[in-house]
Amino acid sequence: MDKNMPLAARMRPNSLEEFVGQQHIIGKGKLLYRAIKSDRLTSAIFYGPPGTGKTTLAYIISKETKYPFKKLNAVTAGVKEIREIADEARNYLLNPKGRVILFFDEIHRLNKAQQDVLLPFVEDGTIILIGATTENPYFEVNKALLSRSTIFKFEPLSPQEIRTIIDRCLKDKERGLGEYPIVITEEAIDHIVRLSDGDARVAMNALELAALTTPPREDGKIYIDLEVAQECIQQKAIKYDKDGDNHYDVVSAFIKSMRNYMEPDAVLHWLARLVESGEKPEFIARRIIIAAAEDVGLANPTALQVAVAAAQAVERVGWPEGRIILAMAALYVACSPKSNSAYMGIEKALEDVRTKNVGSVPLNLRDASYPGAKELGHGKGYKYSHDYPNARAKQQYLPPELEGVRYYFPKDSGWEASIKKILEKLR
Repeated sequence: MDKNMPLAARMRPNSLEEFVGQQHIIGKGKLLYRAIKSDRLTSAIFYGPPGTGKTTLAYIISKETKYPFKKLNAVTAGVKEIREIADEARNYLLNPKGRVILFFDEIHRLNKAQQDVLLPFVEDGTIILIGATTENPYFEVNKALLSRSTIFKFEPLSPQEIRTIIDRCLKDKERGLGEYPIVITEEAIDHIVRLSDGDARVAMNALELAALTTPPREDGKIYIDLEVAQECIQQKAIKYDKDGDNHYDVVSAFIKSMRNYMEPDAVLHWLARLVESGEKPEFIARRIIIAAAEDVGLANPTALQVAVAAAQAVERVGWPEGRIILAMAALYVACSPKSNSAYMGIEKALEDVRTKNVGSVPLNLRDASYPGAKELGHGKGYKYSHDYPNARAKQQYLPPELEGVRYYFPKDSGWEASIKKILEKLR
């Protein structure tokens, strides 16, 4: 083992038994475990955050399989390399089995030309494709490739799994740091585990940095305490890609927290994740405006005014003060009474317009201002609302085909409750 290799590369497991984590897909008896052990793997896509074992599992497959194993990166590989691998797979003198396992790292970066060349070989089984990606393949990978692959979702490692990996690194004398006289405190391990956030590579890099940069004391031992650990892993890497799956997850959590009545702490947490990750303030502001209209609605109409004002204020103020404005607006929406009656009403009306015979505009409501309109009966019988008490004139407002249809159902929530009482009396 080359000691100049990073610790994470040296400690890469050589078998499924050494593999840590992802027991939901690689545990004994699971589909992927059985497929690898029996060497009957079909095309698959490994999808999940960095440092969760996607490349490591591909490495294990390369050792377990009887088929030739090739590795390419979507960023650096071209059409030529793909064709060469396919030709080798079909050369029965060099490869009697007639197929090759191809590991494609960063498969979401495949361009159209690469995909067009790869697809026929995947389809006929010449190439068993294993793709690795941190992006949601349902958004980023060619649909034809997706339909021919099994998706395996990798999850961040648990704190206990990260601790297991750290313990192995400290004890392994051949590949790890076992030859070093390291004394590490529980507080230091806890700090590395916590800030690695389920990423084994981050944890091992921090541990290696601490071991190699901390000078031995008089007794010859290398002491890694909390202070040393904090220097080696100062800030947790936020797993967030504005174009990736985690983007949608965090935004979804932010929206759903605002939707729920009185969930301010969760709203601030998800807002902080968005801000810290570098999300654009105008994007966050748009989500708050939508929530004010869709989820608060007429229960508190002022929420929409606050959200719009916040969007305009952030545009003028910018970062970092803009975070306070967005927090105010998001909290106002979160703490407002909720009603989605406006949203549900317009959706139901749109559905009728799209799918039903909705008829024509009643004659009394038609425009009678242009020449010849009155002769056609437009406006005939129209009652001017302000001539009647409370500006309410009884006449036909919906097309005859929709007479009696109801779209708006106000709720007993906030300001809208008063609308409901009045409507119930009138209806």
